[in-house]
Amino acid sequence: PPSPLPLPMIRNVSKWLRPMTAAAAAGPARGMNSLVAPSRWYSGRARFDAIVPPTNFGFVVVPQQQSYVIERLGKYTRTLNAGWYLLIPFIDKIAYVHSLKEQALVIDKQTAITQDNVTITMDGVLYIKIEDPERASYGVQNCLQAVTQLGQTTMRSEIGKMTLDTTFRERTAINSALVTAINEAAKAWGMRCLRYEIRDITPPDSVRESMDQQAEAVRRKRAQISESEGVLESDINIAKGVKQAVELKAEGEAAAILKRAEATAQAVKLLAEAIEEDGGEEAIALRVAEQYVEAFGNMAKESTTMMLPGNPADVNNMVAQALGLYKNIVKDQKKQKDED
Repeated sequence: PPSPLPLPMIRNVSKWLRPMTAAAAAGPARGMNSLVAPSRWYSGRARFDAIVPPTNFGFVVVPQQQSYVIERLGKYTRTLNAGWYLLIPFIDKIAYVHSLKEQALVIDKQTAITQDNVTITMDGVLYIKIEDPERASYGVQNCLQAVTQLGQTTMRSEIGKMTLDTTFRERTAINSALVTAINEAAKAWGMRCLRYEIRDITPPDSVRESMDQQAEAVRRKRAQISESEGVLESDINIAKGVKQAVELKAEGEAAAILKRAEATAQAVKLLAEAIEEDGGEEAIALRVAEQYVEAFGNMAKESTTMMLPGNPADVNNMVAQALGLYKNIVKDQKKQKDED
């Protein structure tokens, strides 16, 4: 049967479809993405990758996590998300292609001056995501370059509000402040900053040497404090040990004195009871005579000089005097009890 389309038009359509057929045959992983080649824009040392829009052949397949901005006769008409769509050749144009994935933009090393006039070198990583492809296309000339430049200027501004020591300690606060400041400006560009991470902060060599000396001084100070605290604890423990030893010794001597006093009292009590019995006085006389002789023997051992009574051999007289003294003491005690 005759074809409903003229033969020249079929040939032209075949010519348009030939590149897409070759791209599809290259593999399902590439698909229509082979027609979308990245282009690179350079600004200083930073590089920004953008996706070159494909040619409109009448229908288009939008890959996952990408968005196509369509213009009709030079005017924005709609935004295409993942899927396939029919377009009018030469009338509809794929003006911009955006990736909806989270993108990591490396902020190159740059210098900044802190509040205490110290010049430092720092770099970071900016994580952004395009949420509104229309604003990202028409709100700024190059959204990736713009948000990168904004991150650099905002970083310098935040570092200028802090001292050098605060900059090292408050990295989390700096990251949060940068994210807030970037989101306020990037909202008009259809982009959102998810987070900002400072990778490295490098102070000048002179400042680094001063910081090393300060850290070494702090370590020596801590070591000296620890050593002095150890000596103090040692002295306190020694003093406590001496105190406890003296207390225990005193308690032991007091207990010994008490025991000796109790033993002496018990002995005196038993002696008094023995005297009251028959033969008690004779036993006392014998004991006194033994102690008399023993005392003279000890004096002869301990010293070469002795003081003796007029008649040291008269033991009976000495014993009689001792017994008489004892009887007088006992008599006086009984008399005092009777008077009471």
